Amino acid sequence: MPPTISVIIPVHNGERDLLDLWSCLRSQTIDPLQVEYLIVDNQSLDRTPEILQEILQKITQGSNPPNITILQAPDIQSAYAARNVGIKAARGEIIVFTDVDCRPQPDWLEQLILPFQNPQVHLVMGEITGLVSQNWLEIYAEQAHVLSQSHTLNHEFLPYGQTANLAVRKAVLREVGLFRPYLTTGGDADLCWRVQGKFPNCWQFQPGAIVQHRHRSTLKEFYNQWYKYGCSNYYLHQLYGVSLMRQFSWQEYLYRCSRWLGWELPRKLGRGKLGIDATGWAELWSTPLGLFSTWARFQGQKSSKKSSKIPPRLAEIEWL
Repeated sequence: MPPTISVIIPVHNGERDLLDLWSCLRSQTIDPLQVEYLIVDNQSLDRTPEILQEILQKITQGSNPPNITILQAPDIQSAYAARNVGIKAARGEIIVFTDVDCRPQPDWLEQLILPFQNPQVHLVMGEITGLVSQNWLEIYAEQAHVLSQSHTLNHEFLPYGQTANLAVRKAVLREVGLFRPYLTTGGDADLCWRVQGKFPNCWQFQPGAIVQHRHRSTLKEFYNQWYKYGCSNYYLHQLYGVSLMRQFSWQEYLYRCSRWLGWELPRKLGRGKLGIDATGWAELWSTPLGLFSTWARFQGQKSSKKSSKIPPRLAEIEWL
């Protein structure tokens, strides 16, 4: 009997995460006969291929091994293109997405597929939390719930789920198409919105289906994350007419920085409770980091906006 669930994981240079991710997948409480895992190597240049072979060797030596398939996506360096390769190879009725730097909790899959018992539900979004860290920047991101689905599920246009923790019926993908393979960001919103365009009110949030995700640990990574969000905003503006974010004036930045220096910072320091640990450091710098993320996001939007229309190739939809 073929599996009913296909878990698709795109990987690009995932040597740091693969073994930990696989440990989480092996610990799933769901019946392993229901699940196949499709790991799609998307032009990795590190030890990802070797580690994937190590995983295959380990599972063949055990009893009742999980169902895992290693696929290649050599043509386009894009996680969406890699996910399309996985979808086309998938045998399950339910397609589940997560990422190599995620750590699904043991009952993740069991919880995530429950809403599909209702035939009117075609999209299910689980929750995303941050991995425990001592890095002050990662702690700030978790305090701000940067990765939480609560942000995307409250989008002004339509709700959507991030592909770190998202499930969809494969039959629906036959009707609305797969990901736009040349997009580098915004593809999760685009797919969810196309599904809802065909099947309104077809989604459900499942907060008990949790994956932990690593936050960005350096300012460069943090900037790139928010820059990418800005690019996504512009692409979605072109495709769906969603609102573009406005640019803050230098007066607004100056006012908020002055308020932080003159009121927020002394108030926090005056409590006498903030030490020099990472949690205290993250709280102290929360306002400047919020302004920095806003600026980075606008830069991404501004960069993408240089062309008046989204390039035709980025708008292409792949089909089953």
